[in-house]
Amino acid sequence: MTSSNNKYCLILAGGKGRRLWPVSRDKRPKQFIDFFGTGRTQLQQTFDRFLKIIPQENIFINTSEPYLDQIREQLPEVELENIMVEPIHRNTAPSVAWGAFRIGRINPDATLIVTPSDQNIFNEDAFDKNVMDGLDFVARNDCLLTMGIKPTRAEPGYGYIQEGALSEINGISKVKAFTEKPNREFAKMFMESGEWYWNTGLFLSNVHYLIECLYKFLPDFLRKLKSKQNEVTIEEENEFVRQNFPSFPNISIDYGVLEKSDNVFLMKCNFGWADFGTWHGIYEAVARNHEDNVVIDSNVMLENSKNNIIKLSGGKLAVINGLEGFIVAEEDNVLLICRKEDSSALIRKYINEVQMKHGDNFV
Repeated sequence: MTSSNNKYCLILAGGKGRRLWPVSRDKRPKQFIDFFGTGRTQLQQTFDRFLKIIPQENIFINTSEPYLDQIREQLPEVELENIMVEPIHRNTAPSVAWGAFRIGRINPDATLIVTPSDQNIFNEDAFDKNVMDGLDFVARNDCLLTMGIKPTRAEPGYGYIQEGALSEINGISKVKAFTEKPNREFAKMFMESGEWYWNTGLFLSNVHYLIECLYKFLPDFLRKLKSKQNEVTIEEENEFVRQNFPSFPNISIDYGVLEKSDNVFLMKCNFGWADFGTWHGIYEAVARNHEDNVVIDSNVMLENSKNNIIKLSGGKLAVINGLEGFIVAEEDNVLLICRKEDSSALIRKYINEVQMKHGDNFV
């Protein structure tokens, strides 16, 4: 088993969370919201989860510049040098590359888990064991290790991983293919086949091999960072990234690296998982009342209504009669009422239209 001093975590917390608009807004996206009224935001819960198994000084957070103050407010115990602040929004591949580079400078023997900041884990003991086993696996093996969950429904809003040949380690297989957000018919086929797993977005590697993979697929980006490796302080590195970041590719780590590598493995996990990235995903993942309504931390009177998801801001009361299959979501100056089915595409459309017609204050 590898030393805990070699175990690191990178939390990705720079997303805008627009699929949960209007509750998640550009100025305060979902990771900074106590969405379910638990007393801790999604970011804080993610940090708490990893703090149990990884030393605090080994937990890093990647974010965008507009969100630095919110991270400092919500996680004041995190040292500033452990917060990596991108000057403009990019996708996850540049974020992971910078994080791997920073951690590799500190500890070339590091093993790393990369995690989104907006997931829910239902069995944290099982999660802890899977993470520790995974970090030990990548310490001994040069590979990329994804964490997959057996589908419990035909969910078109998630990514899927197809299991390939078994490795010599129980519960770990070679990855055969990735598919991102299939339509409902294909999602049903994937679930029934038994070969496909939900892609949690959690993946692990040792830093040396991860950087090697990133060099292969993002050479210009890492070459620029590498040129500064032994010459600069953390502050100078931050300034270098700030100046060069606009030229870095806007590409996800899944598409930029994982889907292009031939040495990716799947750990089949059973820790209970939900990606709270969409309204429909939340509806499917959380408990419903006897009429299949999901009411999230809101004051609502319902009559002759079913199959809805409702989220209001504090101090508001909704009286709803005769509604079926809708999202009712309100925050600040926006109220959204739309059909739950295919809502992700509709919300993208509405955000673009609202931004063009009414300006940034409504997104």
